[in-house]
Amino acid sequence: MTRKEKINKALEKDGIVILPPMDVFESMEIIRRSGIGVTCTMLDPWYNKGIGGELPMQEYDKFIKKLLNKSSNFSDLIYLWGFPEIIGPYVRYAPIGFKLSSWLTWYYKNCPSVIRGWRSSQNACLQFTKEGFSLHPEHFLNDEQKEKLVNGKMRYIPGPPTVIESPLIIGFVGKNEQTGHPSQKPEAVFEKLISMATIKNEIVFDPMAGSGTTAAVAKKSGRKSIVCDISEEYICIIENRLGIKRLIL
Repeated sequence: MTRKEKINKALEKDGIVILPPMDVFESMEIIRRSGIGVTCTMLDPWYNKGIGGELPMQEYDKFIKKLLNKSSNFSDLIYLWGFPEIIGPYVRYAPIGFKLSSWLTWYYKNCPSVIRGWRSSQNACLQFTKEGFSLHPEHFLNDEQKEKLVNGKMRYIPGPPTVIESPLIIGFVGKNEQTGHPSQKPEAVFEKLISMATIKNEIVFDPMAGSGTTAAVAKKSGRKSIVCDISEEYICIIENRLGIKRLIL
């Protein structure tokens, strides 16, 4: 059985594929070579500060640009996470055939940081979309708005939210979600990102999956997902969280 057949069979059975631990670009190459149609790719690299080390910005730029360009080979929409001051320059680095659709903000009031200011209360997420790709603002309409849309009386559809307010999950909130991962994001944030990017049964890819939040949210919302991480420890966390074993390629 080919890799593509194995992946498709697992997606059909569980809706989730957990790849074995591997480098981010290796997992991207597997997706590209398999010709699997990915609607949305989630990129959450280390932020070039603190844990994860710090590269000269020229090297970090090369790394981020490579992430974006490789993702553009198989995905219609790309999310790129980072601290605001780190991620700001990449608004100009949309891959060929893509555009920056939105600067999204995860705003958390209860940040435990002793640093006061812009970065300490929020995280940024850049949304790049392929030319011609349409988001799904209809997923954010209330019942009255949905009725108007069905009846053709909706004169204007508001866009998806650009500020997502949710508590910081690490350490002291969201205990029902905690997995032991040191930088886990809450499902409430990813729910909105996946809802504006996809419809049911479409595939979300996360090659830096960490604790597996992308896959957990995709499963809840009727989407399919392929996730991976370079860390054996994190792959084990994802397996335990989702109750699914990694795919043997």
